[in-house]
Amino acid sequence: MEPDSPKLWTPANKVTLARILAIPLFLAATLAPWPDYFPQWADAELWKPVIAALVFIVISATDAVDGHLARSRGEVTTLGKFMDPLADKLLVTAALLVLVEMNVIPSWPALIIISREFIVSGIRMVAASEGVVIAASWWGKVKTVTQIVAIVLFLVKGTPLFGEFSQSLSDGMYILAWIAMLFAIFFTIVSMLDYFKKASALLGFTKKADVEDVEKYDYMSLADSARELEYPTDDDLAELAVQVLDKARRAGKTIATAESCTGGLVGATLTGIAGSSDVVAGGIISYANEVKHGQLHVPVEVLETYGAVSEQCACAMARGAREALGVDIAVSITGIAGPGGAVPGKPVGTVWIGVCDADGVEAELFTFAGDRSQVRKQSVKESLKLFAAHL
Repeated sequence: MEPDSPKLWTPANKVTLARILAIPLFLAATLAPWPDYFPQWADAELWKPVIAALVFIVISATDAVDGHLARSRGEVTTLGKFMDPLADKLLVTAALLVLVEMNVIPSWPALIIISREFIVSGIRMVAASEGVVIAASWWGKVKTVTQIVAIVLFLVKGTPLFGEFSQSLSDGMYILAWIAMLFAIFFTIVSMLDYFKKASALLGFTKKADVEDVEKYDYMSLADSARELEYPTDDDLAELAVQVLDKARRAGKTIATAESCTGGLVGATLTGIAGSSDVVAGGIISYANEVKHGQLHVPVEVLETYGAVSEQCACAMARGAREALGVDIAVSITGIAGPGGAVPGKPVGTVWIGVCDADGVEAELFTFAGDRSQVRKQSVKESLKLFAAHL
């Protein structure tokens, strides 16, 4: 891999790919006549739906694993953002079609759930064409959880194991499975309507003047919202800086920064710790586009096509700082701290933070709340966390 290229097959992306490749295993566990191959196991057919449900649960649980790996290691990639929701949709769709084929559920719940995915994907494509990112809300997360619970209950509710043990238990599970499915359908519809609400201006349902507010909300995921409310103090930042410096010393790495909207605050936080000069090489404050191009070698076409506040610019800044200052790891920050400067698709608080090391370069998008000072401090905090993750 070229040093400048992003690290593609991260541990998180490998887990996501494994989740997709495991879907045929679930189909085989559910539909294949594998109990015939184990004549010595008299109850194999009775245990078949339970085993299929366990396989489905294990595959579903990997969704939390790849998300944790990506965030904790600072390896959120474009490929991962594409594959992760795709894996969830493929698994749920496969399970619903299996249940329909087995005559466990009628086709209409599957049709509603699958249709929602097509509709939402279309809305997000329209938004992306306008430069707007519509992040998943907590409605979507609840929708996914309730769908998984309903599918598991329908897989096991018909097994003779429960019917032979207690007919009332079997009937109760049947009722419980339908309750879970109705909740899943409810949240499926509500989460779809939530997307329509967020994209109402883009779809022409509301006036264009509402777009800025919609976009500001769209960028915020549930995790981002919680993070934005935790405004870091100077002591918090100093503590993070100490951790970064200690990790850099233990790893024998040197670090540097390329800062735009933070105006050197990350470098100041790091060098505010005594003895930091053994790992901090320096930083470049590239507030103007001329400096981004002249000192960090950000291509003019990147600035003209994507703008200074973009993933492409953040990556180019991090790469340029690493090369210009000859360090092992460089972090870049470019964003809109406010109170002005917002443009369609990029509200105040939009910040891209990039990182470049020997494995490649990547950038992560943040949307921070608060005033100018709070946005800048949150940017410093996330930059230090990104340093720590890569060290």
